[in-house]
Amino acid sequence: MCFAQWGDLSGAPVVFMHGTPGGRLNRHPDEGVYIELGIRWITYDRPGYGGSDRLPGRRIVSCVADVAAIVDALGIDRFAVTGSSGGGPHVLAVASRLGHRVVRARCNVGLAPYGAAGLDFFAGMDPLNVAEFEWAIEGEDRLAPELERELSELADRLAADRAQLMVGDEWNLDETDRAVLAEPSAADVNRQVAMELVTSGKWGWVDDSLAFVRPWGFAVEDISVPVRVTYGSKDVLIPPQHGAWLGTHIAGADVIVDDSSGHLEDLQAVRRSLEWLAEPG
Repeated sequence: MCFAQWGDLSGAPVVFMHGTPGGRLNRHPDEGVYIELGIRWITYDRPGYGGSDRLPGRRIVSCVADVAAIVDALGIDRFAVTGSSGGGPHVLAVASRLGHRVVRARCNVGLAPYGAAGLDFFAGMDPLNVAEFEWAIEGEDRLAPELERELSELADRLAADRAQLMVGDEWNLDETDRAVLAEPSAADVNRQVAMELVTSGKWGWVDDSLAFVRPWGFAVEDISVPVRVTYGSKDVLIPPQHGAWLGTHIAGADVIVDDSSGHLEDLQAVRRSLEWLAEPG
């Protein structure tokens, strides 16, 4: 298991669950923000990403043991947990199973369970993202070569020094998302993440995708810690109905909808979320 720490190492611990694909290098481009807010930002590579060994057949709930091992190794008892997109379900798993240790949890533009009653999973989703989920539903043999190809395309964008690395021009992202991706400091962090993804290979991404469309191993209805569910109404990667579904199935969830944004937050919105996560628990 490979993890990293950023910011104030004596500050309020916040465990970050990266998106899909992603890794431990996902962070605010200005580490000084963590120091200013008194945050100990803890990131790690889920199995198969970066420096963490693959765990074939892992489920969403499998991350609970990973997080427990990391915070135990660091001598941390209580902590906040946060994550976006593919990290969202993993946040909820930790909140569900480690509730006695979680101060608060934030699930940002998080995915809802595949096959959940009352959820139209694919409505409003970009066709390219629909294709990725459909490959996962078909299974590893179908999914793995497709994600190998997508990593090759990512490597090509790296070689061309493209500012918007993580998705190609063919994705129908809202202009607000394009603006976030083009922001120079964020683009630099994305370049670091992309380089490691290309180097470490496809298996973390494959296993994340397979886990999303299988039973997660826990029920979001069992979560009892304070949870903030946030999402943008212009999101075409994880459409708004996912956040709405989670908001109605997590007891007492604080739901915040941003009608001006899509999948990605600008740095001001990120700072506001960090301030909430750093509040005393």
